[in-house]
Amino acid sequence: MSSSRYHAPFGPQGGTPIDAEIARKLLTVALAQGGDYADLFFEYGVSGSYSLEEGILKAAGRSVSMGLGVRVMKDDATGYAYVQELTPEAMQRAARTAAQIAASGGTPTPKTFEVPGVTGRYEQQILSLDVAGEQKRELLLRADRAARAADPRVIRVEASLHEELREVLMATSTGKLAHDRQPMVRFSVRVIADDNGKRQTGSSGGGGRMSLEYFDVPQGVHSPEWHAQEAVRHAIAMLDARESPAGEMEVVLAPGDSGILLHEAVGHGLEADFNRKGTSNYTGRIGQRVASELCTVVDDASLHGSRGSIHVDDEGNTPERVTLIQDGILVGYMHDQHSAKHFKTKPTGNGRRESFQAHPMPRMTNTLLLAGPHDPDSIIRSVKKGVYARKFGGGQVDISNGDFVFSLTESYLIEDGKITTPLKGVNLIGNGPDVMAKITMLGNDMETSDGIWTCGKDGQSVPVGVGCPTIKIASVTVGGTQMGG
Repeated sequence: MSSSRYHAPFGPQGGTPIDAEIARKLLTVALAQGGDYADLFFEYGVSGSYSLEEGILKAAGRSVSMGLGVRVMKDDATGYAYVQELTPEAMQRAARTAAQIAASGGTPTPKTFEVPGVTGRYEQQILSLDVAGEQKRELLLRADRAARAADPRVIRVEASLHEELREVLMATSTGKLAHDRQPMVRFSVRVIADDNGKRQTGSSGGGGRMSLEYFDVPQGVHSPEWHAQEAVRHAIAMLDARESPAGEMEVVLAPGDSGILLHEAVGHGLEADFNRKGTSNYTGRIGQRVASELCTVVDDASLHGSRGSIHVDDEGNTPERVTLIQDGILVGYMHDQHSAKHFKTKPTGNGRRESFQAHPMPRMTNTLLLAGPHDPDSIIRSVKKGVYARKFGGGQVDISNGDFVFSLTESYLIEDGKITTPLKGVNLIGNGPDVMAKITMLGNDMETSDGIWTCGKDGQSVPVGVGCPTIKIASVTVGGTQMGG
């Protein structure tokens, strides 16, 4: 545990802790109208941000939020209320408001609390929020200097650092009392390169549930200089890009961040609320083949330091690795408390929410397509003509059927088994389940994303991770018109 001065009032070192007795009294109020289930979600969040443009620190800020969300469930109905002050009067008011979803029946008694003991998925000796601002500015300046030194065609450099700590406490009428402190750091660099009036942008970034030790990885990977040079490499490579060919062709996805296509086009359809409502393409298909036999897909909240990792979800459940697709067969969904009750199973620890102001729902953490048997170089050599997708930009997905359109910010032509010309204006158009069935080769080079992705759903955003090996897809529609992100 860090000695940081940032601690919530309900935390172990807080001034007026919310203890089990207070939680039990609030849950009793929440259940007073006859609800089947109730939970409390206390949250304290503090964040800081720094942005550098053209070597000048343009903005620096810090914000703090705190509050309580109370949820009461009665059959399939849910009542939710929140307050931004933790006085007894305000908390009881929220509990009474949420309780109004139920208006009859007896008053259940909250069960005795049990505290889960999962740790080790992220720790911090020194919280980044406690580090002097001058040190963070220097990180940004190092990126700026490195980008300008990398190539004289770089005409603009922007760098940013975002840091946060989210401390949460959950108490449920089923007897869970869970506490967690969740750190986060994200660093990014963006450059513009100009070559006789021809301009391209390049970017790089990363981070995760960690502090500034993120920058201390051996061989300099993740250093400000490394990200700056990667952003410049991206921009310079795209200066020579030519218009993309269009039509059906083989596509190879690079390892790591290409997992965002899996996340969007497949992962959302495996969240159990869509299947409870019957709006997912995967509804009622447990036990059926939904992908190539090469494919095993998991959601894993236990990856050390990953952006999507959590010790407990926002309902107090401990998430472990959830296998969703095994050797191409659909074997499970991601559940929160509500969907688990509907499907008569246990929550998988995927109940997540943006903040105390929002109710939880099934959400991904780190969604991964596991490694296959093939050498990545042999995958490239197997392609006569196709597209190599290295970096993804914006996209659109229809959750009900998995149809997607994704733009690529970095891609290349594959000709006679070799990666050749950089391409611009590339879109991949297809259907998630269809693409999963057309995976013909899967690399042994599984990589996870470097802490850049945020997932949106029903107006709520949460940090996530993605990952995959090199993937060969037999046929995808390649469009040649750039789309917006």
